[in-house]
Amino acid sequence: MNVKELIKLIDGHLYNPSANLDREVKGGCGADLMSDVLASIQPEAVLLTGLCNPQVIRTSMMADVAAVIIVRGKTPPKETIDLAAQEELALISSPFGMFELCGRLHRAGLPSLERAVGDEPCSCDE
Repeated sequence: MNVKELIKLIDGHLYNPSANLDREVKGGCGADLMSDVLASIQPEAVLLTGLCNPQVIRTSMMADVAAVIIVRGKTPPKETIDLAAQEELALISSPFGMFELCGRLHRAGLPSLERAVGDEPCSCDE
């Protein structure tokens, strides 16, 4: 599936029309912790997130993400849109929540591109 098809599937709004809409999306990952994105996402995935700050774009570029979808119809700030445009990374907003979007993408044939992070103890209590 390419980015253009993805936008249609999720009733998405593209914030930077100069992005490569023909870029292939090979799977997906949903996360709000950018450290989790860096640790677990595989290249050419679409990232679903509730975060709207520029760090999402920076992290996505480091992780070779194919597109970013902001969930629940949130509108990203101008700084985030400008950075996505500069990097030519598709920045999309969808009115659906993360759970709904993950289901839609999976039903459309996109696999999870999130790898396990291993046996290391979780530092969630810290």
